[in-house]
Amino acid sequence: MQKQKNKGLAIFAIGSIPLILVLGNSMLIPILPKMKTELDVSQFKVSLVISVFSIAAAISIPVLGYLSDRFSRKAIIIPALILYGSGGLLAGVAAGWFSNAYMWIMAGRLLQGIGAAGTAPIAMALTGDLFKGGEQSRVLGLVEASNGFGKVISPILGSLLAILFWYAAFFAFPIFCLISILLTIFFVKEKKAEKEPPPIGQYAKGLVSVFKTEGRWLFATYLTGAVCLFTLFGILFYISDILEKDHNINGVLKGCILAIPLLIMTITSYITGSKIGKKMRRMKTLIILGLLLMTISFATLVFFRNLIPFFSVLGISSIGTGLVLPCINSFITGSVPSARRGFVTSLYGSVRFLGVAIGPPIFSTLMEWSRTGMFLTTAGLTLFVGLLCLVLIHVNKKEPSDDRDTLFDKVQFT
Repeated sequence: MQKQKNKGLAIFAIGSIPLILVLGNSMLIPILPKMKTELDVSQFKVSLVISVFSIAAAISIPVLGYLSDRFSRKAIIIPALILYGSGGLLAGVAAGWFSNAYMWIMAGRLLQGIGAAGTAPIAMALTGDLFKGGEQSRVLGLVEASNGFGKVISPILGSLLAILFWYAAFFAFPIFCLISILLTIFFVKEKKAEKEPPPIGQYAKGLVSVFKTEGRWLFATYLTGAVCLFTLFGILFYISDILEKDHNINGVLKGCILAIPLLIMTITSYITGSKIGKKMRRMKTLIILGLLLMTISFATLVFFRNLIPFFSVLGISSIGTGLVLPCINSFITGSVPSARRGFVTSLYGSVRFLGVAIGPPIFSTLMEWSRTGMFLTTAGLTLFVGLLCLVLIHVNKKEPSDDRDTLFDKVQFT
């Protein structure tokens, strides 16, 4: 019983790490229009508040992923959370008291992005280290659900904090980071490395061999993860804008409406992660099905402007995203031995962050061009990625047992 309790606390602590991460962008989505007005900046400039965070994270993630393989996961996660909280504090102080607030906020977001690089991707690698087989998929499903839960509550939380003053959300980051740091220190017990990490040259050669032999399917899964986050944050940016401009909806009600598609995605992610185990064929089927649902949803949104039918159709896309992400996570986290897992999962985190980074600015441009064109372009992208997964991912007809250390033995590629 005590062992199960300790394991539950460890899972809770690991789950808090991606929860902190998603607050970094999702909590600011509802306040972007207010930030634009208060700072007197353009729509494109305010979208960069999301992008600079994500680009900094994308660039930093491979480096921190290597360091987590070289040293330990906790040795990276804890300083990263400290940096993340410090960046939020800088942005909040700048918004409240500095004259050239926009540039200082961007500097704080840059620090937060670097800190974010050592959170969720390393937490995925840590999950791969501590859990095996079907339990690994279940915990990864919980991690993705935690990620989604953070997205659900963060627009509401951001709207509630904005009642105090518009930049209050920045001051919440250090508090949340401190809680996650304490949970990680006390409840996550890493296994001791069985042998010394390889020299950097040998490590690099191993990574090259991984991507040389498995590059096609890794490319497909990485791209799929990036597209899911690109469409998610692009659509959220669009919704945040139209709720204020077209429907005059602000404050907490706006945050609650933004949370609807995220809640659907979170519930779907949790159920998917708990059911897939290590069944490769099921994972591939769910990935393709999810991308098809996203395609149908985005193509159909062209015909709806009223909020209730619009969100009903958008919910189909959220279900699709919830089917795809836990399966992609399981493929990638279980793809390599623990010695290189940090880098491979971190590179996946990089492309996810790039998807988040380019979502708001691209959707901002597409919104000015054509609403119909925006949705049809997005539908075409998800359909293309679905076809890539269909072609590049091949699984054995006979499912192997769950006790192998990696999925490379379980997946065949052309």
